[in-house]
Amino acid sequence: VLEVEKGVSIVGYKNVTINEPFFTGHFPNKAVMPGVLMIEAMAQLSGILGFVTVDRKPSVGVIHYLAGSSKVRFKRPVVPGDQLRLESRFVSGKHGIWKFDCRALVDGQVACVAEVMTAERNV
Repeated sequence: VLEVEKGVSIVGYKNVTINEPFFTGHFPNKAVMPGVLMIEAMAQLSGILGFVTVDRKPSVGVIHYLAGSSKVRFKRPVVPGDQLRLESRFVSGKHGIWKFDCRALVDGQVACVAEVMTAERNV
């Protein structure tokens, strides 16, 4: 995580390396980061923004689960050696359900966009 503006947005990075175990089968001779893992990374980043926004930490017995995603679009493949810039912007929150607009970029080019929902629940 590089930047956080409480209640507004968060920015983080994921360095994508050939050592990632998912590259073994996705795909042989043409390594591509699975889209579901990009969505998961955006959801985790969004969960951090949720925690920061309400001044909580997971250690208090609360967690943000990925509750859903919509408007997902993949614009370009993400491959070993790429640095994935992850961005999440808070849209709304009500009754422990949070909505975020997210995107993942490589070298300034959009790789993926999604609307992500997290559910804040007790562990």
